[in-house]
Amino acid sequence: MRRFMIRAFFLVVTIAIGVGFVVGAGVLLAQPAPAVQVAEVRGTVQTPQGELPHAFLKLESYPDSMQGFHGPDGGAHPDWVTFGPQTALQVPAHSLVTITVLQHDGGEVITNDYFAKVHGTVDGVAQLNGEPFTQIPPDTVGHTWTLHGIPSPDQDQVFVSVPLQAANEEVVGENGYPVPNEVTFSFYTGDPGLYYWNCEFPCGDGTYANFGGAMSAEGYMAGTFTVL
Repeated sequence: MRRFMIRAFFLVVTIAIGVGFVVGAGVLLAQPAPAVQVAEVRGTVQTPQGELPHAFLKLESYPDSMQGFHGPDGGAHPDWVTFGPQTALQVPAHSLVTITVLQHDGGEVITNDYFAKVHGTVDGVAQLNGEPFTQIPPDTVGHTWTLHGIPSPDQDQVFVSVPLQAANEEVVGENGYPVPNEVTFSFYTGDPGLYYWNCEFPCGDGTYANFGGAMSAEGYMAGTFTVL
């Protein structure tokens, strides 16, 4: 029981830290906000919730900021880890959203193994290089993609979190980055609302238990998720 309570406490603290830093992203922006990446709707799909639009997003995570909207010089913080091509995402309401992340970064042991597991996706699974999974070893996490909202009676509550398997840093592709692991997952959206997503792997600059720097800045390891 004591072990369970300790794990629960650290889970709450970790989520609270992530929410707090993402909410504060507007204050901590190192440069103008990125443009919005609008999901591509490719027809409809039959689901247990009926026939819904099927929207797709593709993201990539990198060990630096030389990709995405920062430009080839990396912008203000070229050594910060980052997601691209954008971190402001927009999807349709009442749809099935499928996100594919190409994960080019290495990893270490995540501080909270809750985030080494898949949460909130369709059937509770994701795909890693085409194979279904529900969790990965905690010492192989590169980043996470974690979506949540501010508790509010005015919009649906959403929580999705998927671990992104660390890339093998010894196998480098033509672009100079490790050959990525491809992680794909799907989830449903409800009514319109504004949500936030971030990485829950503490890969920041050493401040705030490594949740500072890139971890707390939109355009790097955090962003918005608008449902319209």
